[in-house]
Parts: sequence; C-alpha cells; structure tokens
Amino acid sequence: QAQMVVSGGGSVQSGGSLRLSCVVTEYTCRSCCLKWFHLLHGMQREEVARLADDGSTKYADSVKGRFTISQDNAKDVLFLQMNNLKAEDTGTYYCAVGESCIAMEYWGKGTLVAVSP
Repeated sequence: QAQMVVSGGGSVQSGGSLRLSCVVTEYTCRSCCLKWFHLLHGMQREEVARLADDGSTKYADSVKGRFTISQDNAKDVLFLQMNNLKAEDTGTYYCAVGESCIAMEYWGKGTLVAVSP
C-alpha cells in the first residue's frame, strides 16, 4: 500500500507563494497518474493539477499560469508550486496517485493552505 506524506501548507498573504510536497513510497505503477486536489470547506473537491506518466500536465482553469505540478528525478516526490496565491485558493490540498487518471488509488492526508486578502 502506498505511503504518502504531504507537507508545505501554511498561511500566506494574497500574491504570495507556497510549495506543497507529497512524498510517495511503497508504490509502483506502470503508468502513474499523480494529482493535486483542492477542498474548500463546504465545497466540492476540485482537481487542480495532474501529471500523467507521459509527462503531460493539466490544470484547472482557476490555477492556470499560477500553479505548476512537477516531480523530482527519482519520482518519489510530487510538488505543487503555487504562485500569486489568491484568497479563493484557501483550503485543504491533497495529493493522489493511481494507475490511471480515471480513478485515484491512494490519497495523502491534506495540508491546509490559508491565503489572507
């Protein structure tokens, strides 16, 4: 079973930056899909970024141009670089991994991001 440890959340002012990290261990896949999700209290969980096995990326319209998903060379750590943060980015962020991008198999515990106006 995959072990996923998320870190990097915190409080920041609008316009600031944060980098989230998700260390993934005990998991192997033939064509991994990695994603970051955003959950705002009382709202539906939103996929904000995905990284497919072929290296392609996809972003929610709300974060395009501001967020970047990436992976370290060893493919053990998934990152989400968040720039020009806005108040609406506030919420809990989760990383997830799966054999395909259709259904995620494992989820990390969320990390809280708070952006003040």
